[in-house]
Amino acid sequence: MSKLVLTPSQTVGPFFSSCLLCEGACRNVLIQPETKGERIRIEGRVIDGDGLPVPDSMIEIWQANADGRYNHSTDRGMAVLDPTFTGFGRAGTDEQGYYWFETVKPGAVRFDDTRLQAPHVCVTIFARGLLNHLVTRLYFADEAANADDPVLNCVPEERRGTLVAKRKVESGVVVYCFDIILQGAGETAFFNV
Repeated sequence: MSKLVLTPSQTVGPFFSSCLLCEGACRNVLIQPETKGERIRIEGRVIDGDGLPVPDSMIEIWQANADGRYNHSTDRGMAVLDPTFTGFGRAGTDEQGYYWFETVKPGAVRFDDTRLQAPHVCVTIFARGLLNHLVTRLYFADEAANADDPVLNCVPEERRGTLVAKRKVESGVVVYCFDIILQGAGETAFFNV
């Protein structure tokens, strides 16, 4: 009788640069000249549990337009659809773990019949060593609506800050800084979806 041998565990990647971020697939500029809304830049780093940058990871974002409408067939809300804005972007990280997007600040979207969600961006992270992608949200530090957001309020209070992008202005451009910490001290809150 032969002896059973287990297959050794494997991690994912690194294949994002050569496959998923090839020419035409990487779209970190979501806006066109005619896109409505406040232009913003989202930037940050992906950092591992040792505080080191995670190069060759991929960040995807999905967001509503400036009026609070997703460019998706299931969003049948009353907000205006902007045909120049898809709301989807993809960016790779560089050798220092940096990524960036140029987009518009999203509007509030419905949570249910009586409540709105604060403006936010859905963020998905793919990286070597992760067998499953990670999902989180980016909220904006200057939004008073964060205090009443039904999703943000489900996150333990001491971890909510990991979902809030800090605002600064550089050369007249509004920039929201959002570092993604994969584990350890200050780990970003991730959602099990």
